[in-house]
Amino acid sequence: MLVIFFVENFLGAGEYTIDMNEADVLSRLLVAAVLGGIIGFERERAHKAAGLRTHVLVSLGSALFTIISLLIYKTYPSLDGTTGFDYHIVANIIVGIGFIGGGAILRGNDGVHVSGTTTAASLWLIAAIGIAAGLGFSFAAVAATLIGYIVLTLLWYIEKRIAYRIGYGDLKLKDELGLEHDHNGQHRTAK
Repeated sequence: MLVIFFVENFLGAGEYTIDMNEADVLSRLLVAAVLGGIIGFERERAHKAAGLRTHVLVSLGSALFTIISLLIYKTYPSLDGTTGFDYHIVANIIVGIGFIGGGAILRGNDGVHVSGTTTAASLWLIAAIGIAAGLGFSFAAVAATLIGYIVLTLLWYIEKRIAYRIGYGDLKLKDELGLEHDHNGQHRTAK
């Protein structure tokens, strides 16, 4: 909750308004970049193709497109002369992120093994976090970032532990000495 307090009080991004000045725009973009960086750091630490910079850029781009949508609403009239929020831009962020996410999903040479789905899902989450930050919904953006980080770190560990205990696949875990153990308990020298 300290992060939320910092974001809302020092970056000023807790305002749910379309009346933005340059400082508001900058603070919303910074919130998106920082939150994208938190999830991106975990992906980078896990040696994934889409790491820190990719997640920051996706979150920042999503926030910027969302801010543009808000500024369009405030500044330019639509065809019938009224102003209105253009949800099409935000909707197309979600469609566009599918192309990036699709590129992160790879099928192995064996035709069975698929990797990259978690990275694709984290990019989808980052786009949503960027949209929330761009709209000024800092609480939702920070909460989603924290929950996403927990899912990517703690649940990964729990998932691997459960799979190891039930002997799922060819999972190998390292012990405190750096020795690898397969699901049969056999030791292998760590590479």
